[in-house]
Amino acid sequence: MTVYERKENESVSDDIVWHNSAVSNKDRASLKNQTPVVLWFTGLSGSGKSTIANAVESLLFQLGKHSYLLDGDNVRHGLNKDLDFSNAARVENIRRISEVANLFVDSGTIVLTAFISPFVADREQARKVMKKGQFLEVFIDTPIEVCEQRDPKGLYKKARAGEISNFTGIDSQYESPTNPEIHIHTSSKTVEQCAKQVVEKLKEFGYLDVSS
Repeated sequence: MTVYERKENESVSDDIVWHNSAVSNKDRASLKNQTPVVLWFTGLSGSGKSTIANAVESLLFQLGKHSYLLDGDNVRHGLNKDLDFSNAARVENIRRISEVANLFVDSGTIVLTAFISPFVADREQARKVMKKGQFLEVFIDTPIEVCEQRDPKGLYKKARAGEISNFTGIDSQYESPTNPEIHIHTSSKTVEQCAKQVVEKLKEFGYLDVSS
């Protein structure tokens, strides 16, 4: 078993007890005048997850909201730099970021995560880490043909040439969300339109103050 694979049903030691802070999640959210939530952006490589998430965060900043973007590549530079792209490592990658995102939510922050997170089971597990209403799945729905045409990092080209293995959409499966809270079709919209759609949904769902 590798260092990042956890035993099934592995639990926290009884010697480890959760420390309750004097300042509550409700207190922090009230101070920030928002309802903390995780916006879990999922989609193929090149779908526009990071680009749209960045645009959403910019709009939230303009509204005076407190947010933080956890990007897949950035996290793999530090916290998850020991993980490869095998299925087991992908599962652990999502488990770790789910726990980090949950801590940010506890701080009263609106969290944006931009990860391929290809497996339905892993995204559902991430949802279970949060309390009810604290997780919104945002499906950045872009056909693989469009993603491959964009290929901003040249990854599809390398995958087709056999230089990259376990590449989602080529030789590793992507399981599309069946009922995401926010569904963005990028082929017919600009980045700005996609970002505004996400923010409008946040307002509609009541996560942003009505005065925004």
